[in-house]
Amino acid sequence: MSVAETPSAAACPGCVALPTGNGALAKAMAEGPVRKVHLSLPSIHCAACISGVENGLMQLETVHAARVNLTRKRAEVTIDRDAEVEPLLDHLIGYGFEAYALDGATLQASDADRAARDLLMRLGVAGFAMMNVMLLSVAVWSGASDATRDLFHWISAAIAIPTIAFSSQPFFKSAFMALKAARLNMDVPISLAILLAAGMSIFETSVSGHHAYFDAALSLTFFLLAGRYLDQKTRSTARSAAAELAAMEVPYALRLDADGHSRVPIGEVVVGDTLLVRAGANIPVDGTVLKGASELDRALLTGETDPVAITAGGTVTAGEVNLTGPLEIRADAVGEDTVLHSLASLVSIAEASKSRYNSLADRAAKIYAPVVHLLSLGAFIAWMYISGGDVRLALGIATATLIITCPCALGLAVPAVSTVASGRLFRKGLLIKHETALERLAEVDTVVFDKTGTLTEGRPLLDAPEAIPATAFSVAMALAEGSAHPLAAAIAQSGRAHGIVPADLTDIVEKPGYGIAAKWGGKPVRLGRATWVGADALPATASYLDVDGTITPFTFSDRLRTGAAKLLDALRADGFQVQLLSGDTSPAVEAIARELGIATWQADMLPMEKANRVNALRDEGRRVLMVGDGLNDTAALAGAHVSLAPASALDAARVAADMVLVSSDLSHTLDAIRIGRSAKRRILENFGMAATYNMISIPIAVMGFASPLAAALAMSTSSILVSLNALRAR
Repeated sequence: MSVAETPSAAACPGCVALPTGNGALAKAMAEGPVRKVHLSLPSIHCAACISGVENGLMQLETVHAARVNLTRKRAEVTIDRDAEVEPLLDHLIGYGFEAYALDGATLQASDADRAARDLLMRLGVAGFAMMNVMLLSVAVWSGASDATRDLFHWISAAIAIPTIAFSSQPFFKSAFMALKAARLNMDVPISLAILLAAGMSIFETSVSGHHAYFDAALSLTFFLLAGRYLDQKTRSTARSAAAELAAMEVPYALRLDADGHSRVPIGEVVVGDTLLVRAGANIPVDGTVLKGASELDRALLTGETDPVAITAGGTVTAGEVNLTGPLEIRADAVGEDTVLHSLASLVSIAEASKSRYNSLADRAAKIYAPVVHLLSLGAFIAWMYISGGDVRLALGIATATLIITCPCALGLAVPAVSTVASGRLFRKGLLIKHETALERLAEVDTVVFDKTGTLTEGRPLLDAPEAIPATAFSVAMALAEGSAHPLAAAIAQSGRAHGIVPADLTDIVEKPGYGIAAKWGGKPVRLGRATWVGADALPATASYLDVDGTITPFTFSDRLRTGAAKLLDALRADGFQVQLLSGDTSPAVEAIARELGIATWQADMLPMEKANRVNALRDEGRRVLMVGDGLNDTAALAGAHVSLAPASALDAARVAADMVLVSSDLSHTLDAIRIGRSAKRRILENFGMAATYNMISIPIAVMGFASPLAAALAMSTSSILVSLNALRAR
């Protein structure tokens, strides 16, 4: 039984003990400096997983302590200060646990959502005050009169006025900024209704009036804050998850100087610095190789699936992965001058275009806000004329009109649905980043895919391992375990899965850019490129084993991402137009297109060509959903009508996308489209309900049949109905 399969003795995840006690950790700290690193473990789900991860990590000499948090799917690991994180990841992946390194500073900065906490605090204060004022109002409604009634009104005022001043600040500030810019938004009538209700109540209280409407003002504040909090929380959930994904990009470099190398933030690297890039690490800058030979994985940048050999004098680009050997490079471009940032202008232009898309609520508010003010003003003028100048009566009816037409239901229409739909998407492994993404998703009629890392996993898979001779497989596995090359990793992983025992080799040496050599029973053995081992190259991605002159080829293919075939079948069945745009070679793209039944595809595409193709589809009137994961997809992702990136995507792609797919199942993309359409229907229904409510309630208020309190109750009822309808999006 493997470590990953060992069941935990703990009754619950929280009861699993730390593999090393405080004494062991104290000893480690006394013997030498240590540091803590954070790992993301998205695939863990039970106590056995916790035990497997912790026990597996404790097998490494550099690890002093490990603790897994099942709820957050993270691990905090104490390691030697000079130890690298990559061996931990490789070790866990070898045991079947998907693992990523996280930047602890980024995580700490992203843990707090101050805006949501602020709204929740104001919501709680408004709710508490509203309930207390309503209790006092019950006494007035029950018949309290004269001095008793006035006392209850003054107590209500003492509770309501500070509460309104504190809790309604988000609306007041927004309304003030809108009026300062000579425009109207939904917060203008909201603020005016709250202030008028409070002002009328203070006036009625001061003249010993029979009615005060502090409870109405507080009800307005409470329900509107609830809608605002739902809206904020929906997006903050996506932001915090996206921050965790962004923390997987650790922005450090190893700078060489007279005293060796030092680990420095990437922001401190300048042009001309000499950097050491170890095998398995990302290239941090654009530069020239001064010393060393290796192979580079450029899949995220160009879509190429096969590694590219690099030697002294060759050029490297930020974001590429150094696979097999250490490289010393001279920094030629750093920061915003690198190729990694060269698409920033394209992305910003595309984002500016996307930001011009107004949400349904914004479009409704442009019409609704001025109409509300005109109705209230018209009611005031009309009743001033009808009553012969009775300001108190006219102002009361105008206030009731403004309250009853206050866009509370309209304000809840979108956030309530978005919260429910986002929760449903979250359970499917999808995170919404942009506030209008759901609405735009409902309009999609064309879906454009990248290939490597999107439709495919971007990792090579050994073909027909059962057909490989056991002896050759054993030797190849022993050679492969000494390399970080993706093809070698595929051989080693397949060998473990098929129970192959590695051969006993000696003198193992990796020759970067070529392969691995060793001795087996005194005989030389080599695993690597065809030209190096003297084999005839096959028309496929392959590595070749040479055992004393006998050549055994190991061929590889890129495995389709889970759910890709199911998704493509469903999209075609639903009438979507599907296209495949890739930077990979034509044979590789054609093979995937044929397997998935995609009729329209293009290969060898540069980033700008992808963006131009998406723009051309937009000009044809198509509403495009772009799904991609690499740097070469960022401009297309930003320019599409709506976009989605897998969690494994490059940070730039995740930033440019409107949604992030955390699940490994690509078929949930169709769920996103269907949920988006359902959400838009619910939003339109909510608008219809709000409009119907106003058609009925406005004449009642204008004719003077509704007091401000009755108007607040009617408004609250409409808000509750809108919220209940939003639940249907589940």
